[in-house]
Order: sequence, then structure tokens, then C-alpha cells
Amino acid sequence: MSRLTASDFDPEVLKLFDGYVHGRLSRRDFLAQASKYTVGGVTAAGLLAQLSPSFAAPLAAPGDARLQTRYEEFPSPQGYGKVRGYLAQPAAAAGKRPAILVVHENRGLNPHIEDITRRLALEGFVAFAPDALFPLGGYPGDEDQARTLFQKLDQGKTRADFVAAAKWLEALPQANGKLGAVGFCYGGGMANYLATVLPELGAAVPFYGAQPPAAEVPKIRAPLLIHDAGKDERILAGWPAYEAALKASHVPYQHFVYAGAEHGFNNDTTPRYDEAAARLAWTRTVDFFKSKLG
Repeated sequence: MSRLTASDFDPEVLKLFDGYVHGRLSRRDFLAQASKYTVGGVTAAGLLAQLSPSFAAPLAAPGDARLQTRYEEFPSPQGYGKVRGYLAQPAAAAGKRPAILVVHENRGLNPHIEDITRRLALEGFVAFAPDALFPLGGYPGDEDQARTLFQKLDQGKTRADFVAAAKWLEALPQANGKLGAVGFCYGGGMANYLATVLPELGAAVPFYGAQPPAAEVPKIRAPLLIHDAGKDERILAGWPAYEAALKASHVPYQHFVYAGAEHGFNNDTTPRYDEAAARLAWTRTVDFFKSKLG
């Protein structure tokens, strides 16, 4: 059976799913509204199952001998008290390396984000992905439960935890002091936020993330590589104001919009994945980090 893609779903179902994923629509409401678009004996619950992630085939295997991976914990005095996350780095010693903070979507540190972290380590970086849900017990292994837990976080404390994670990562003995951040969806918004509060940040790559308030943009010192999806009306609606603020503050940035791609196009565990867009965005991301962080 061939892999499902976004084109296999009615566009209205994709909009409903985006609302469900981002908490604007309950599961019950999704099922009720999606039932109008069921065909071929597939139920609304079946549509939701088809659209939900499958973590069966990571691109960088957890046991890859080229990597060292482990979970780390450390204090976060201004946040929830302690941060826990997944650290990946090349196994072969070759001097100090640039460090990349990886920020997940609004479900916590799931297997897909751990895979992203390993992919960056295979490119030669020290990569670390914190789990925002750690104070609430950590990623629960179920995407629906994770989404529900995420809504219970105190975002002020969560932001402080990510700042603490960035500073911890930057100070690792195997890191060379050059720091980047990449994030997806919620994490894209966090990457934008971190750029406004970390003057030492050397590069930031938000994938389809919410833009920061225009008043905060003058604080950005890091060059930005911004990836957006052509069909992502919600995120693209904020782009003109963000672009104007970036230009006014002379912040170096590149902005790429991937025509025909859906929000979440980089996530290869769901049908919204767009292989061509994801491959191009990933190549651009790795090249950007290597050029800006050395």
C-alpha cells in the first residue's frame, strides 16, 4: 500500500486537523465535522488515525553506531525547576563542535524530534532536544495525551526552561561556544522567541512558527532562516508584519515559502509530509547552520 499524502484528503479535512492539532478544535468536534467528508467506508475516526503520526521508520536509527545519545537533566531555577532532554552527538572525537537546540512541536519530545536531533548529530553538531512536558511527567507516548498535557503548561516557565537549556548546551565542554536553534510549529515560535532573548544565539531556523511581537524584533541579533508552507494561511498571515519589523531593525533573514506544502510539511511521520519541500528545507537548514556556526 502506498503512503498517504496530503493530496489524499479533502482540503477541509486538513484544515480541521490543523485546528485539532493546535487546540482550536476538540477531538469530538473534529470527528463530528470530519464525518461530512468521509468516503469509501472510512469513518471520521479513521481519518484521524490516518492523519496521526506513525513513528515506525526514523531516518536516523536510535542505535546508530556513528552517534552517542543519552538523556540529560539539569536545573532550571527560573522555570519549572529541572529540564530533561535528549542529547545526540557524533561518536568520533573531532574537537569541539557547534551546538543546536531542537524545539519540538506541541506534543513534547516524541520519537520524531529525537530522530531530528540524531540527524543533526550526523551532520556534525552537538544537538539537544528538551522535553517541555517533563514537569508534567514527560512525553506520554500518546499524541492525544501529549496535546492535552501541553495545554496545562505555564508557558512563562516553559520559555525559561528553553532558555536554560540553550545556556546549558552552549556551555558543554564538547561544544565550541557557537549556538543555533531550530524548531517546528510550536518550536518554530520558540526559535523566534529565543532569538529575541539570547543575544549570543548564532543562527535560528523556525519552521512554520508563530512570529514574535514586532516590539521584540529589534532585540534579535541572530541571522534567521525561515521556512513556511504555501498552504499555511494561519502562519503566513503574520508574515508581512514580521518582515516589516525585520527590515526596520536590519535583521539578516532568508524566508522561503514552499508552494503547495501544508503546515507540518517537514514531519515525515504524517501525511502532511512533503518530501520535496522537506528535503530542500533540510538541506538549506544544514548549510545555513554550517555557514553561520562554523
